[in-house]
Amino acid sequence: MVPGISAVGLGHRYGDHRALSAVSFDVFPGEVFGLLGPNGAGKTTLLRALAGILAPTEGRAKILGTDVREEPLTTKRQLGFLSGDTALYQRLTVREILQYFGALHLLDPGALAARIEAVSAELELGPFLDRRAQGLSSGQKQRANLARAFLTDPPVLILDEPTVGLDVVSGEFVIQAIRRARAAQKAVLFSTHIMSEVEALCDRVGLIVRGELRLLGTYEGLLESSGTRSMSELIIRLHGESKA
Repeated sequence: MVPGISAVGLGHRYGDHRALSAVSFDVFPGEVFGLLGPNGAGKTTLLRALAGILAPTEGRAKILGTDVREEPLTTKRQLGFLSGDTALYQRLTVREILQYFGALHLLDPGALAARIEAVSAELELGPFLDRRAQGLSSGQKQRANLARAFLTDPPVLILDEPTVGLDVVSGEFVIQAIRRARAAQKAVLFSTHIMSEVEALCDRVGLIVRGELRLLGTYEGLLESSGTRSMSELIIRLHGESKA
């Protein structure tokens, strides 16, 4: 099976600061992979490199076997990306935003209208689909951003802290959307600080500390092998060891 996402020795420097160091792993279709680690560990840098938004200084990133740097347009068409700083065009309605991004992806007008209706129903955008983004709540904006990531029905999703700042109800919309994506055999990579999401959603997790992928495995397997009671405890331990 060709991995949906592949990191092959990815490394990145910001000047003299090494943000990533030789990170390698795969995410397969039908799998939810959780990326965990403390703030500043390199999670966002890694996700941006995999999505082709940031050019790594070392290694390669692949989407469904295609090199992100060599075939940027091909890989972006197969990818839905959501980050914490993804912004909406405030003067446009949610429908207009989705129409705009669908046109950028060269979707046929009829197919685009059908996809807008589909993601609107899935994420319950109906009550605010024709409202301007500037008047939406944070939860509604996040659902609109998620709809944008899902709009083209991509086989690969990269989501950077998709539930951050959301209330329980809005966060549940995101969690259910990730579950549906896995059931549809999409490859899903997401970062989070909420351990209950990791336990409920992730088939495997990777723990990144100071730019290095320190551990990779199932949630239960990592706790058992490390002798820790919680994932938070394990991350704190790894962070402490990296400072020694």
